[in-house]
Order: sequence, then C-alpha cells, then structure tokens
Amino acid sequence: MKDVQNQKDTRGIEIQRVGVKNVTLPFLIKEKGDDFQQVLANICFTVSLPMQYKGTHMSRFLEILEPWSKKPIAEEEMEKILDNAMEYLDAKSANIKIDFTYFVEKIAPISKEHSLLNIDSFFEGEKKINGRFDFTLGVKVPFTSLCPCSKEISKYGAHNQRSLCNVKVKFKEGFQCIFIEDLTELLEREASSPIYALLKREDEKYVTEKAYENPKFVEDILRDDIIALRNLEGISYFSLDIENFESIHNHNAYASHEEWVNE
Repeated sequence: MKDVQNQKDTRGIEIQRVGVKNVTLPFLIKEKGDDFQQVLANICFTVSLPMQYKGTHMSRFLEILEPWSKKPIAEEEMEKILDNAMEYLDAKSANIKIDFTYFVEKIAPISKEHSLLNIDSFFEGEKKINGRFDFTLGVKVPFTSLCPCSKEISKYGAHNQRSLCNVKVKFKEGFQCIFIEDLTELLEREASSPIYALLKREDEKYVTEKAYENPKFVEDILRDDIIALRNLEGISYFSLDIENFESIHNHNAYASHEEWVNE
C-alpha cells in the first residue's frame, strides 16, 4: 500500500519531537536488589522527524514498546529503547518518559508493621545519535512538616501538615542513578516526620512526637534536601519543589530550587 508518511515534504522544517503520548502499558521496574515491580505506565515516546519526511510511523513506536514492557527496565534498558527508536525510525534523536506509581515498603517505627507507600515516579531518557544518553529520575515524596512558629508561640501543640516534595535528579556519565527506595528515604529524613500507610496507636504516638520535636518550615526542609542531594556521589543536576498543604490557612506554603552540581 502507499506509504503516505514517507512522501517527500518540501517545507524544509525538521520537527524536534513527534510520536505517541498517553500510551498505557504494564511495565517492569527494577527494584533495589535483583527483583522488579510491575507497574501500570503512562508513556510519551517521541523522535525527531527529518525535514524530507511528511510524517512518522506511529505503529512503530508501539512495536518497539511492546517487547520492552515484558523486561525489567532502568537506565540501561531506556538507552536501548532510544537506540532502537532512532534506528527503526531513521531519527537523529529520541525521547521517552515513563510515568508510573511505585510502591516503597515502609516499616512502622514501634509496632514494626509492614505496609506499602505509593510514590508517583517517572523515568525520562533522551539521546541524540552518536551522543551521550541523558537519564532523569523523578519522584514525589510525601511527608509531615510541623511549623516552628506555631510551636514557639503556642501554649501547647503546634499545627502540622502533609507535604509533598517533587524531585528530579540526573547523574554524571558512568555513575548509576539512585534507586527510588533510597531517594525516597533520603528526602524523608529531612522532613519533620516520614509518612506511613499503616500505623498502630503506639506508632501514631511516636510520629506525632517526632514531628513536634523536629519542627521545620518549608524553607528548612528545602535547604536540608539541597545539602543531602549535593552530597550524592556522581550527581550532576537536581531540581526540587516542596509544597506544604497548610492545615490552618486556605493556601499552601511553597519553595523550589534547581542547580547543576560541580559542572
């Protein structure tokens, strides 16, 4: 049949990204250790389109993705997907972003009950032909923050709230990216208290008192996270924003920061 996409285009414009978006597939995400976790992924997968082609072949993106949905993936596999796409679609560059919900095992501080905490995450990979592979890990980590001002001025108690830290990290070539489990734990340590899916009464007492003994503004948490991320071996870039869902205001507290490290 006639291949309309391969017909010559005369406008002389190369398109930077063209492909498929909102593709839903099951994927296997490598866990810390030798195991993997099955997730439901939402995928945006694109390549550059040479100026001489009228369009790309949408079906080929799915042909590439389907076999990879059955293999555990992390950075190395993401790069292979992009190499495959550039070769199969005659492109100079390729990009893929995989959004998914990842579950981190949590152990309650006193009862030692096990539960799973859902972490919104993504892998993003970008590569140019004969160029270096650029990989980004993103996570959204929830935790508790307690207001230092409220504690200082109140006769008893202090208001606290659930907070959300949205982080993206890149690592230098030759360094392995941090696991989702480790990045989650690193960010939780800088909060007033971690969040748990399952708490017994003795655990609730512990985390309430832990937050009270560790009050932090959104700015405090952000600065402590920056120091923690700067200390990660091999990191080249990070961005983060933190939002405190205020319990006594009809607005939220917010802080953000990004930087290239040792570049």
